[in-house]
Amino acid sequence: MTQRKNLTVTVLEEEDRLTFGEVCRACDVSAEYVIQLVDEGLLEPLGEEPIQWSFSATVVQRVRTARRLQQDMEINLPGIALALDLLDEVQGLRNRVRALEQRLEER
Repeated sequence: MTQRKNLTVTVLEEEDRLTFGEVCRACDVSAEYVIQLVDEGLLEPLGEEPIQWSFSATVVQRVRTARRLQQDMEINLPGIALALDLLDEVQGLRNRVRALEQRLEER
């Protein structure tokens, strides 16, 4: 007999805020790892100390990507910062191209 785990999915909007602990749980990472990402400038929390930190819901994907880069490609934190900046830039360019394509279609 196969046991099934119950799965709970929460849809987050970009404007939703997550606590420090919620980010750690959502990304399955240690508090120390999140602190390292903040220290490296990869995440920008609101609040003075970790216990007060809150994050935009968008950091969940950013932390997961950082963790994958570190685990799969053995990239160090400065390298992850560069990779994430480049990925953000590529996404921004894709969004601009999509918007321009929509404008052209409307003509």
